[in-house]
Amino acid sequence: MSKSFNTNIVKVLRLTREMMLLADQGDGNRQDISCGVLYGTLRDAAYKLRKLAEEERTLHQNNDIWDID
Repeated sequence: MSKSFNTNIVKVLRLTREMMLLADQGDGNRQDISCGVLYGTLRDAAYKLRKLAEEERTLHQNNDIWDID
């Protein structure tokens, strides 16, 4: 059974993937510029969160506490 702190990192990575997909979908369906700002902000937040989660995963792997394949 994986440690909850690792499971949570995986959940963040999955969530950021969903955020990116929603931003792409929303951007394609938007009706005005303000929607573009919304989806651009969502995409930007997703990339920032994903980078942080990937860095944390790497730290856990380097410290031999990553237990998820």
